[in-house]
Amino acid sequence: MILRLAGVSKRFGAVVVADKIDLDVARGEALGIIGANGAGKSSLFNLITGVVTPDAGTVSLGGRDVTKVSLRNRCVAGIGRSFQIPRPFESLTVFENLLVASEYGREHGHRGANELCGSILERTGLAAQANTLAGKLTLLNRKRLEMARALATQPDIVLLDEIAGGLTEAECHELVAFIRQLNQEGVTIVWIEHVVHALLSVVSRLVVLEFGRKIADGEPHAVMNDPEVRRSYLGIDDEVAA
Repeated sequence: MILRLAGVSKRFGAVVVADKIDLDVARGEALGIIGANGAGKSSLFNLITGVVTPDAGTVSLGGRDVTKVSLRNRCVAGIGRSFQIPRPFESLTVFENLLVASEYGREHGHRGANELCGSILERTGLAAQANTLAGKLTLLNRKRLEMARALATQPDIVLLDEIAGGLTEAECHELVAFIRQLNQEGVTIVWIEHVVHALLSVVSRLVVLEFGRKIADGEPHAVMNDPEVRRSYLGIDDEVAA
């Protein structure tokens, strides 16, 4: 088991963003997470990566309790993450953004970092933009850079936060193919996404959150047909419809 959350809870005043969440992620798995806006999806990622500390419960990575481990050390331990709103260093070039992620996210030599970043630029379609300032990239290339920066830390598990949002159908198809390939290469994927058809074409398991609670967890199509999920996420009340 690469990731385990046991009884994880977090609240900000009266707002509960995580309510006794139990979640196991197997090594090599592709797991999808959905939920309405405000369901606690990004907050869950913040708890996993160490942006915030839970009020109760534990977060374990590879069998090690990392609940109180710093964000940077969790990254070094193997957690990579992209953000819903891309957050590159806009005054640095694309290559420099990757170099920062590589050198601070995992500890290895400078030459190794250069070679790694060059390879990731090719894989993510950013080689032609290597010397472009990140602040001048299109939305698609900012999304690519988010993915590339996460990969530059050489993660064992990658958390993707709505990486397909705002892309055209063709761009989304290209992104899905790349994420599927990553997973086939052994990288564990945990993916929050509102573009559900993209998500379902990759993940083998689906979790649904509602107001910080986990309300469903299982095979994706079975979960999407669950009456509680249809009510919560799709706004369809099967009893009324009948």
